[in-house]
Amino acid sequence: MTARLIDGKKIAEEIKEELKTQIEQLNKIHSLVPGLATVLVGDDPASHVYVNLKIKNCQALGIASFNHQLSAETSQKELLDLVHNLNADPAVHGILVQVPLPKHIDETEVLLSIDPKKDVDGFHPFSLGKMVIGEDTFLSCTPAGIQQLLIRSNIETQGKHVVVVGRSNIVGKPIANILMQKNPHANATVTICHSRTPNIKDYTLQADILIVAIGIPGFITADMVKEGVTVIDVGTNKIGTTSTGKARLTGDVAFEEVSEIAGAITPSPGGVGPMTIAMLMSNTVKAAKLSIGLKPQDP
Repeated sequence: MTARLIDGKKIAEEIKEELKTQIEQLNKIHSLVPGLATVLVGDDPASHVYVNLKIKNCQALGIASFNHQLSAETSQKELLDLVHNLNADPAVHGILVQVPLPKHIDETEVLLSIDPKKDVDGFHPFSLGKMVIGEDTFLSCTPAGIQQLLIRSNIETQGKHVVVVGRSNIVGKPIANILMQKNPHANATVTICHSRTPNIKDYTLQADILIVAIGIPGFITADMVKEGVTVIDVGTNKIGTTSTGKARLTGDVAFEEVSEIAGAITPSPGGVGPMTIAMLMSNTVKAAKLSIGLKPQDP
């Protein structure tokens, strides 16, 4: 492999160590403990894994964790009432409602019910709108994590051509907006491709930075990238099981062959995934600071 490996696990741990120090200072100076409320409705196995991972990270960092596990039969009114109560709880600085929700619940209405000041997932239209116009806000965790991977790996974005493959509201659209903003860690020229783009290869070959979130295993192959490109693989796809019975995961990039051409590349798993959790923790600390009038950069 010739490409430099961008180690998301290592960078995420660095961020969490920084957050741990900030949390200790908030507790010592302001008697403030950041609090994150997670809401899980139903029995989706993957959702249980994700929520438990978030709870574990809260405990490790000193963030108070308020966990609400509801049955799949929970009504929309019951869920909205819970969110309303969490909005009003001063000990809760961030609210995360795990998706997907059961089919009888309107996901959009639930997300809209979260107080934007506690929108640590960065999914509320208020947060997304501020992101688009370049104001400080809670950035969606995965795109924010991608930007931090680039910053902390000393990969220049200014003046570079970023090609994003995928247009989801969770990754594709927000990372495109983040990297085109007028600031030192953005200022990129951004192209978005997706499943209906003809001749995607024509665009990916132009990329200085290629961000792939299309949800197709091994979609990006060696003939689709130019030499020296930075490749950020957001995909996590199940492609069977290992000899021990665990799910076998792979990214949207054919890692082995693309890494022979790229200048830097993330593995999948182990690249973007750990950053998503780290940025959720970061947003929670930010929300706690804002709740007492501190700026996000304040110690």
